[in-house]
Amino acid sequence: MALWLTEWLQQFDSGFGVFQYVTLRTILGVLTALAISLLLGPRVIERLALHQIGQQIRASGPASHQGKKGTPTMGGCLILASIAVSTLLWSELDNRYVWIALLGTLGFGAVGFVDDYRKLVKKNSAGMSAGEKLFWQGLLGASVAGLLFGTATLPAETHLLVPFLKDVAFDLGLLWIPFTLLVIVGSSNAVNLTDGLDGLAILPSVLVAAGLVVFAYVAGHARFADYLDLPFLPGTSELCVFCGAMVGAGLGFLWFNTYPAQVFMGDVGALAIGAGLGIVAVAVRQELVLVIMGAVFVMEALSVIVQVASFKLTGRRVFRMAPIHHHFELMGWPEPRVIVRFWIITVVTVLIGLATLKIR
Repeated sequence: MALWLTEWLQQFDSGFGVFQYVTLRTILGVLTALAISLLLGPRVIERLALHQIGQQIRASGPASHQGKKGTPTMGGCLILASIAVSTLLWSELDNRYVWIALLGTLGFGAVGFVDDYRKLVKKNSAGMSAGEKLFWQGLLGASVAGLLFGTATLPAETHLLVPFLKDVAFDLGLLWIPFTLLVIVGSSNAVNLTDGLDGLAILPSVLVAAGLVVFAYVAGHARFADYLDLPFLPGTSELCVFCGAMVGAGLGFLWFNTYPAQVFMGDVGALAIGAGLGIVAVAVRQELVLVIMGAVFVMEALSVIVQVASFKLTGRRVFRMAPIHHHFELMGWPEPRVIVRFWIITVVTVLIGLATLKIR
């Protein structure tokens, strides 16, 4: 919306043309989302506490977590509001990628909101059943995949690129739709599983979103895409603004979510952020790079899969508790140590992901 205003103001002062640069609007998107999060955060936390929308702690969880009972939850609503306002303010609103990413993210947030609402407001400890949640996630993921596939204008938009290998890409054809569905839903649930310690999920999400800013910019810039031997995907550079809004909103939320947390994001935030990262990765054709940069999320999800499979097949557990961050807690690691080490791992994996731009 602000872009339309600056375009109109250009007729009076050509200096307003600077707002046409996606790099500037990305920075403004970060700062706007950050400001919204910081300004509204205390009020959101106060309202959540007033209505007693607090975290429920499993009796089987680590004993150190029992003190977190009652901590205001559903703070992900603040993240989504910040992302939405900042994206709508600074992006080109006639760009299909922006709308697909934003609406897809909000859709997954709605699923998480219903789950949180049932558990925290209606005091139904079960929330949404696993099958019900997976159904709605699958429906939303399939819708996003269908929209991206149906509006694709270039063959490269449905090719699978292989990191570190030059000119290696696979045309998935119609298989691209279920593959995209798997990436988006998998990313959504992986971030949700990671969200078990104060700040553990949000900073890696911010770092991965920042990495995707680079890929979105390169994919949408003909000269850079050609120089780096990547497919040129017109319009994807506008996703820089969306990712920038995720970065700003995430940093603002981390201000209140850092150990010891004043608020938790809940499923409404975790499911949405994970889906948003997946959608952007699909749009810029970097699904496998997302696996590299989001290695912490992958590790958390795999730990749950391995734990469940091992227990069902052998009756034994591989980890003391899953997701794996609880395993390290039960090994005696203090919570801040687990959090910061996982953050460091994400810094490294994001850098490795960025290295794929040049090492080919």
